Amino acid sequence: MTLAPSGVDRWFVQYDTNAHLAPFIRIIKPIHMNKRFFTLLSLLFAVLFVSAQNSDVEKMLKSIEAVTSFEKIEKADTTRQYYLMKVNQLLDPQNPSAGTFEQRVMLGHRGYDRPMVIVTEGYGADYAFSSPRYMEELTNIMDANILFVEYRYFSGSMPKPCNWEYLTVANSMVDYHNIITSFKPYYSKKWASTGISKGGSTTIFLRAYYPEDLDVSVPYVGPLSCAVEDGRHESFLEQVSTKADRDAIRAFQTELFERKERLMPMFDEYCLKNDLVFRVPTTTIYDLLVLEYQFSMWQWGTPTNTIPALDSDDKAIFDYFMKMCGPDYFAAGSNIESFFVQAVKDFGYYGYNIEPFHKYVNAEDVEGYLKRVLLPEQFADVKFDDSNYRFVTDYYTENDPKAIMIYGEVDPWTASGVTWLRDRNKENVKIFIQPGGSHRARILNMPEDMRNEILEQLNEWMEYK
Repeated sequence: MTLAPSGVDRWFVQYDTNAHLAPFIRIIKPIHMNKRFFTLLSLLFAVLFVSAQNSDVEKMLKSIEAVTSFEKIEKADTTRQYYLMKVNQLLDPQNPSAGTFEQRVMLGHRGYDRPMVIVTEGYGADYAFSSPRYMEELTNIMDANILFVEYRYFSGSMPKPCNWEYLTVANSMVDYHNIITSFKPYYSKKWASTGISKGGSTTIFLRAYYPEDLDVSVPYVGPLSCAVEDGRHESFLEQVSTKADRDAIRAFQTELFERKERLMPMFDEYCLKNDLVFRVPTTTIYDLLVLEYQFSMWQWGTPTNTIPALDSDDKAIFDYFMKMCGPDYFAAGSNIESFFVQAVKDFGYYGYNIEPFHKYVNAEDVEGYLKRVLLPEQFADVKFDDSNYRFVTDYYTENDPKAIMIYGEVDPWTASGVTWLRDRNKENVKIFIQPGGSHRARILNMPEDMRNEILEQLNEWMEYK
């Protein structure tokens, strides 16, 4: 609606730009408006317009059979109407008699004339659903609609009772496919999928399982692992960045092992104070944390100049260690236990290089740590299924979908990423590795030339401008 300054006589035309609302035009006869009347009239039109939009979106949600319930939620972003939904999904798409579960999905409606971004979260999505300020990067860049999907078996999308048999990559891909199929009749513009970390992997998988569902895929820092302990991360960490930085991290790890006997009382007290319970002795947890420290430092791109001097007192060393690598990660009943279950079944994970520390570490305590330390005994004999790895690898080897894949140069997860596609002469699959970048690599923090290339390619493919 175009409004003239107060006190000016003009014919006013109000129109609805939302194609899914019944089009209407209101001709308002010329009147001499005072400022107060003008303000009230503007507010009235705004309320009517928003009310009509809300009504239309809710009508759509009611018409989608899989949506079992929804509620409007408030966000700082007022350009979209946000709804938190529950969507009915089959536990086992191959066997409907296995039952169903409800999956949480958030819709941010910008307009039926805008593209759609589906976020393939790999974990629980409480942070996105509850935070009033949450905004996904790709959605913001393209001024798009958003469907944010929580992964099955996490947080509010946990089946009850929990049967781990149905937590597989293949089953979770059906979840996303069903949601896309349900909403595509209403959102007919271009569709992109995106996700970060395990969510990035999920975006990579989804394109392979249902290539026709999407126009563009933009996974961030997503691995494609081939085993429970993939094996590529250890060699990656032996050559990442500079020798000086690698040596600084190793020297601190060695110092932690040398001080283990002195630091263990602090460590036990810390675990007791934080109610942490483990499946193995705390001495083993301590060793695993020292090994994990190297991976964590590079994953998050933490500068080595933050490492305290090796002659610092025990408390300074211990406090820094706990700040950088807390033992809650190895605690029983972790809130990401579902991830560890999937890691041993068909997603994969990483191992540790213990050779530099053979004098400090018992190999039997470290090998196979994922099953022994992070999961209940019932998973001890689970065999890793590499069919997802082979299927996805074959798809990207033989096909060339429109995809922008982002990695960080020093992030250990890049070792098991799909960066090998750079050597396959693909026209559409584009790999961007942020120089010096970590697991925090994103489009908008890329170097300017890379950022501009990504944005230009996205606009060409998605037609959002």
